Amino acid sequence: MTIRAVVFDFGGVLFDWSPQHLYRQLITGEDERQWFLDNICTQAWNTEQDAGRTLAEGTRVLIDQYPHHQTLIQAYYDRWHEMLRGPLPEGVAILEALHQAQMPLFGLTNWSAETFPYARANYPFLHCFRDIVVSGELKLIKPDAAIYHASLEQVRAHLPDIQPREVVFIDDVAGNIEAAVALGWQGIHHVSAERTAARLRELGVGF
Repeated sequence: MTIRAVVFDFGGVLFDWSPQHLYRQLITGEDERQWFLDNICTQAWNTEQDAGRTLAEGTRVLIDQYPHHQTLIQAYYDRWHEMLRGPLPEGVAILEALHQAQMPLFGLTNWSAETFPYARANYPFLHCFRDIVVSGELKLIKPDAAIYHASLEQVRAHLPDIQPREVVFIDDVAGNIEAAVALGWQGIHHVSAERTAARLRELGVGF
């Protein structure tokens, strides 16, 4: 078996993104802050925007539901860039080493179409990718099979005869890896850069 393309998830692999980075400034009490993120501005709500709902609509829906939290809800996307602390250096080091080794690289990320341009403009390492599937642009979301099919089609635009088993996907969410493996891809559940690098080498990827 030969790996002919590597597909990267972004958050938790290449980017240190967390609402905690912003809301530590806005809600000082840890329990109160965690309650707010678990019950109001939840990951499930944010995923709706990653799946294509506009930031304005997502914000409006939540403020209508929780008007007494309006200021904190409004801050989520008004100050979204403060949640993106920056790159995860060890993950980016793997990406750049693979790029140097001329491995075809692709992105597959759950990310709002409205906020992703900020990442493109501010993180030059994204130029290592030949193409990137952004969930909000396609209005598809991991772990739905359709977004993996879209990603494979994108890879095949560059490598027309590539088979799913020749693609390895790296993601920090186990369910996203399970979905890829179910479609015949190779998968690496990213727990640490060291383990991911070791697993790539086990799959025969030299870098």
